[in-house]
Amino acid sequence: MTDPRFSERMAITDLMARYTINGDRGQLAGLAACFAPDGILEFPGTSAKSPAEIISVLSNGPRNPSLTFVRHHLTSSLIEFEATGKATGRTYFQVCSNAGLDHIGVYADRFVHLVDGWRIAHRQVRIDWQSPDSLFRRFETRH
Repeated sequence: MTDPRFSERMAITDLMARYTINGDRGQLAGLAACFAPDGILEFPGTSAKSPAEIISVLSNGPRNPSLTFVRHHLTSSLIEFEATGKATGRTYFQVCSNAGLDHIGVYADRFVHLVDGWRIAHRQVRIDWQSPDSLFRRFETRH
């Protein structure tokens, strides 16, 4: 069975990898470029609308100096296409840091296809669990 949306699905998968790798490397401009011009990044306690505001929010506030290693690992992902040029996604992730497994959660996404390719229209970051030894600020977790 062939997936008629295979190339679109791969483009969205690539977009999610660019977001993750740019974020882990501290390349906020690259991470923000994954969003539509009016794209929203929402995570516990904060939201930002537009790539410029996303960069501003992510570069604000103190960072734990013990946090020198961070890797987000994307696991199961389900992408569903809606109308032409629109899709939704749910992707599980795990974050490793100097403390080991730091926190886990899910990205709830809406994607939009623009002239220059697929972009994130809205990403809600949900934290399901956080290690008591986490090097990140405490997140409110879902149960």
